[in-house]
Formats: sequence, C-alpha cells, structure tokens
Amino acid sequence: MKILEVTNVDFSLRHFLLPLMRALRTRGHDVVGVCADGPLLDDVRAEGFPIVAIPFRRRISPLAHLRAYRDLRRLLRDEHFDLVHAHMPISGFLARMAARRVGVPRIAYTCHGFLSNQNGSWLRRGASLLMERIAGPATDVFMTVSAKEADDARRLGIHLNPVVVSNGRDPEVFHPDASARQRVRAEYGTPADRVVVLAVSRLVRAKGYAELAAAMRSVRDAELWVAGERLQSDRGDDMLALLRDAGLGERLRLLGYRHDVAAILAAADIFVLPSYFEGLPMSIIEAMLTGLPVVASDIDGPREQVIPEQTGLLVAPRAAEPLANALARLAGDPALRTAMGEAGRERALQCYDEATVLARTVALLTGV
Repeated sequence: MKILEVTNVDFSLRHFLLPLMRALRTRGHDVVGVCADGPLLDDVRAEGFPIVAIPFRRRISPLAHLRAYRDLRRLLRDEHFDLVHAHMPISGFLARMAARRVGVPRIAYTCHGFLSNQNGSWLRRGASLLMERIAGPATDVFMTVSAKEADDARRLGIHLNPVVVSNGRDPEVFHPDASARQRVRAEYGTPADRVVVLAVSRLVRAKGYAELAAAMRSVRDAELWVAGERLQSDRGDDMLALLRDAGLGERLRLLGYRHDVAAILAAADIFVLPSYFEGLPMSIIEAMLTGLPVVASDIDGPREQVIPEQTGLLVAPRAAEPLANALARLAGDPALRTAMGEAGRERALQCYDEATVLARTVALLTGV
C-alpha cells in the first residue's frame, strides 16, 4: 500500500509517528510523511522517508487552513495514495476532508486528544467538536490513544466504532541504566545521592510549569531538571523566564531539547508531569519503563497510566501545594521510590510495549 501519514508539526512526526512509519515500511508499505517543515525532519529524511512540507497552523486560521487543504488535495490527487492516516485535530480534519474529496480508498485517524475537552472559549471548543463530528463519518478506522477518548467519541457522536490502540515505547531504549545515570550526573556535577525531579515536555503553561516551579520551592532537598523547549507554533507565556525567576537557584537545570532523553531519565529519581490536559503521554510511558515513580495531574490520560500508591501519585491539577506534598514525600523516601518505580516498569512492559502497540495499529490500518 501507498500510505500517507499526516500530522501538524515536525515534533509530532519525529517523536510520535516515526516508529509507526518504520513499522509500516518494514511490512513492505510505501510511506510518505506530511507536516509543517522544521529541523526535526532532518533525521526522518535521513532514514529515507519522503516528507512533504505543508504549513499547517495549530490555531484557528481560516485562510491558512484553506491553503493547507488545497495543498493536501493536490498531493492526494497527484500521488494516488491507498491510505491516509491523519493525526492531531486540525491537520487530522483537513487531511480526512481532502482524502474523502479526492476519493482515497481508506481513511484513518488517531485521536491524541479532543480540543473540545481542553480549557478554552466556548467558541473554540464548539468549533473543534463540530469539526470532529463532520470528519468522523469520513473516517474508516478511528483510533484513540486512551479509553476515555474512545468513550468520548461514542458519547459525543463523533464515531460509532472507535478502537483504543494506546501508545508505546521501546523497552530496549527506555530502561534503568546505571552507567548512563553516573555519566549524566557527572556531566552536571550532581552527587549520586541528590534527588533529581525531572520534567520532560514542551515549555508551555498547560504543562503545569507555574505550579511545578512554586512546588519545588518547598522541596528543598531536590533538584529540578527540565528537558524540552518551546515550539515555534506554541503560544502564551515564556516558561523559561518563569522557571528562571522561580528562586530555585542552582537547584534548577534547564536542559533544553535533548536527543538523549533515555539517559536523562535514567539519571533522575522522580518524573513529574503536572499538565492541565493530556491524551496518553509518551513521557509517562518512558519514565515508567525507566523505573521512575511518576507524579502527574489527576486528569484523563495519566489517570489511565498511573496507579496511585503503586506506580506513582496523582495530584489535583493547577495546584502547587498537593504537587509539593507528593514530590516531598517521594524525595524523602528512597524505598517508596524504588517500589513504585519497579511496579511502574512492570506495568509499562505489560501495557505500553511499543512492538505490541505498533502491531495492533498496523493491523487496523492495513486490514491485515
């Protein structure tokens, strides 16, 4: 089959779609990627995948969306794809509409989170729900990464038969690694017995950085490491400035975008993700496979991944005090960290093994 994988930005394609593209190619399919251009596509192109750059916008911009739709329709008309697999709300809507208009034989969509479930104006949430309801009937295979989103798709009349495929990561890449722990800590001058709290995400307010910065001020015996950067398409306050002004001093390390996230995770003691909204976070899966206890917001997504008091702790979103209490509890109890980390890794191996998730997804996409 000739397959088109469509997402919004280079970050999504590189970190979320690339393993699936590899799996499809291994099974003999011809795979092409589409997203807005960016530096993270260099690695993907180096693996031999053709990438078509279409300037998707992640916010409501009718003229930009019309141009992207036009470019997609032209590509689909000229290249005669057998399957279009779309991702993310806006790019996913445009791709499915263009594919239906051109007559692509098979149209698939993976929902990574409904915009209508996020905080925002009623107009934004209403428009996003309308888009999903329009595109749903045009979708032959409707997949979600979480059970909650599958339930929402049925409840909201978006699709009658959503299938939960979950997310996955490779346990050969993400695992406890004593040598990486020693090497990375030596690089940053962090003693072996210092507790390191690690956050890995885009630097946007919705990831809970304001609350995390406030919480860490009272977790005085731990360092905070933050791996990630702000995408060009991200909007809102500058989280780098907020973190630098948090008063953490030498207890804060801003690592920027990292290609060695597995090693950074192995060097940490606690993983934290105090987001306001998530689908099914890959970062939590990576942390669990690495054997880290997870402190996350008690919201859809993390609520499916983290078993409270067994693999980590769930805390109220948008609140610094419960986050501080959870981090302080784990920071002061090495035995609890070890027990939760081991239980989390076992759960991740059972539920979020990348090979299993990819096999399930490929079978649904190809009908084989």
